[in-house]
Amino acid sequence: MNILAKYFFIFGLIFLFISGIIWLSSFLPFKWGKLPGDINIEWDRGKFYFPLTTSIILSLLLTFIINLILLVLSLFNR
Repeated sequence: MNILAKYFFIFGLIFLFISGIIWLSSFLPFKWGKLPGDINIEWDRGKFYFPLTTSIILSLLLTFIINLILLVLSLFNR
């Protein structure tokens, strides 16, 4: 039962951290998906959009978060 409580605590912290990031992103001076480097091509028959810069930034952010989670989990398993 003690291990289950640790996991609930860890997942609660993870959800709190993610919700804080989402809440704080509304105060940023730029909007996600509209960054310089995102490819947006429009023509009369359609539109092409590829968020290149947004994808790179989100990839780096998620890599940091996942590594942080794995570090916290490894500290609890000692």
